[in-house]
Amino acid sequence: EDLAKALEASSEATGDTIWRMPLCEAEYGPDIKSKIADLKNVGPRTGGAITAALFLKEFVTKTPWAHVDIAGPVWDDKKGGATGFGVKLLVDWVESQGAMK
Repeated sequence: EDLAKALEASSEATGDTIWRMPLCEAEYGPDIKSKIADLKNVGPRTGGAITAALFLKEFVTKTPWAHVDIAGPVWDDKKGGATGFGVKLLVDWVESQGAMK
């Protein structure tokens, strides 16, 4: 819960909008099962962010975690170089963690 609140604060500070996505384990959990491995990190065409989060969840059972689906959209309507969703959010969050120490 603390991590979610901190990321929400960084979201507000940077304008990189986030929301707590439902994992829908009953619907999407089977999509990361594999016939030749314990798990696979890619599902079908739908629910990619959800299956990525479900995959991550399998490895961070004792650690607070979040899946931020970083995207590389490019817009030329602003000065200052390339754009990418989630980058400002994560930079702000990392800086806030350093300020807390």
